Amino acid sequence: MPALRRSLLLPLLAALALAEDNSIEPRGAPRCGASFHERHKAFRIELHANANCAWQIQRNASQAIRLIFSDFKFAPSSSCETESIKVYDGPSTNSPLLGQVCKDTDAVPVLESSSDSLTFLITTNSVAFTRSFFVFYYFFPPETQTENCGGQLTGPNGTLTSPNYPASYPALKYCIWHIETEKNSKINLQFQDFFLELDKNCQFDFTAVYDGLTTSTGLIGKVCGRAQPTFQSSSNAMTVVLSTDYANSYRGFSAQYSSAPLPRPAQPNMLLTCSSDGMKIVLSKSYLASLGYNETHLELNDPSCSPVVTDSVIFSFPLASCGTTKKEEGQSITYTNTISLSATGNVITRQKDVQIIAKCKMKNNSTLEVIYFTKNSIIQKMTTVGRYNVSMSFYDSDSFSQPVVHSPYYVDLNQTLFAQVSLHSTDPNLLVFVDTCIASPEPDFGSPTYDLIRSGCNKDDTVVTYPPREHYGRFRFKAFRFLQSFTSVYLQCDIVICDSTSTNSRCSKGCISRQRRALSPYAWKTNIVVGPIRLKRELRSAHRSESLTKAEAEETPNLQQYSFYSLSVVVLISNVIIVAAVILKYHLKHQAGYGYQRIQSPY
Repeated sequence: MPALRRSLLLPLLAALALAEDNSIEPRGAPRCGASFHERHKAFRIELHANANCAWQIQRNASQAIRLIFSDFKFAPSSSCETESIKVYDGPSTNSPLLGQVCKDTDAVPVLESSSDSLTFLITTNSVAFTRSFFVFYYFFPPETQTENCGGQLTGPNGTLTSPNYPASYPALKYCIWHIETEKNSKINLQFQDFFLELDKNCQFDFTAVYDGLTTSTGLIGKVCGRAQPTFQSSSNAMTVVLSTDYANSYRGFSAQYSSAPLPRPAQPNMLLTCSSDGMKIVLSKSYLASLGYNETHLELNDPSCSPVVTDSVIFSFPLASCGTTKKEEGQSITYTNTISLSATGNVITRQKDVQIIAKCKMKNNSTLEVIYFTKNSIIQKMTTVGRYNVSMSFYDSDSFSQPVVHSPYYVDLNQTLFAQVSLHSTDPNLLVFVDTCIASPEPDFGSPTYDLIRSGCNKDDTVVTYPPREHYGRFRFKAFRFLQSFTSVYLQCDIVICDSTSTNSRCSKGCISRQRRALSPYAWKTNIVVGPIRLKRELRSAHRSESLTKAEAEETPNLQQYSFYSLSVVVLISNVIIVAAVILKYHLKHQAGYGYQRIQSPY
């Protein structure tokens, strides 16, 4: 009977999904670009070669926009440079870039905008192929999205359920569970009960599982319908997402996770590290031998850059050298170099040609390092994380030759202060742009704060920004103080780093006057704090107080000594007076030749 019930239920679910699928694209809808104002909408887009189409979404007041590409298919031969979806945080393609989707995007792309509109542009190359995209968006009040939805799970095991389980899950929900267990362990996730809307491509309601603590990459799988799926992570972190649309709600899911120790890691065959200074690629000799090669067969793009051979083969070189290519790809600057392993012999060979492609992707205030090799169409990836090396200092003049090295930095009120942000990198073609800079009397930047620069716009009348330079961002302003009894000023600046060869980068756009999200969508943003700045009068007051205290301390023994001497003199004089009075009285009574005798009365 249960099998019969399932056999009757599945066609019904499929029919419901097909009914929703057929209703998502209204008859006569524009195929290349449109403007939408509805509270939520799902639609399919089909495009052919050489398309360049933009869609705009306009939201209601006090709400955010969530945009989901739950299914997308680009031309098989495309790349991020030739075909992509670019999403902008605003009403046009001149607005700040929120993100980019292309054929190699290893995630279910979900982008959110808090501005009053959102625009996405789809561009295709000249290859004859029918591209398809399923798009779903809706408006939501941001403060309600975390209510009874998702969360942080730690410990060796635990459970998670969809909202309202076993009752029907709510519409228009996006829930994220982050699971983290002990280090050197992996996570096994088992769904005991799973019932979401049925669709062959999971376009409407779906659960996505990611191998790590983010939803930006490492997609293990996406499921919907009726199933009991299992997933396993490669580390001690896993992310689970539930996304629902506005129709056809079902029971949801109940799942359990458990942790297991990771096997002892083997010696890595390849290792890539990236920094502001350069790239370093390490290859094990045993790995090369397994391919039938040794260190004499290796070449970078520039063959003159040879490796150092020890127990391993090590290539180490600056970012902009040894044939490294650089590309700006929407959200990132990517440096790429290739190690070629070429077969030897004049006539025939039985060795496979192997290429090891190393990529350093500068992204989101960090360096995302990617290395993979191709062999018989097999791609293996390895990633690590690094950071840009950025510093900020005050200078004593507009020549920016002598940095101020002492702290606190004491200045006069209305004195002109010169600030410089420096990027320490071996790539000479990078610009530094000061996007936002705020001041606060406290180093933790709580209330109050004061805007000097916001979104590239000068908010203080005394601020003057210098044009972006390679490796330097500069500005000046006049010193001020916060009201009340605050004595210090700290600065916190958001910095954007751009490719100087790009004509459409954030650095070239300057001031963006409209209000935008607090979190910059640009890929190379970082923030730094410098301070404190204090007024010289406080320094003088401190010195004066110190001098007075010292003088008082020096005068105190003198006053005490003077008081002792004065008291001694007074006591001495008093004693002299007393002795003189006694002597005088005695002489008056016993003067020589004189006496007193009683006269007898005659009567």
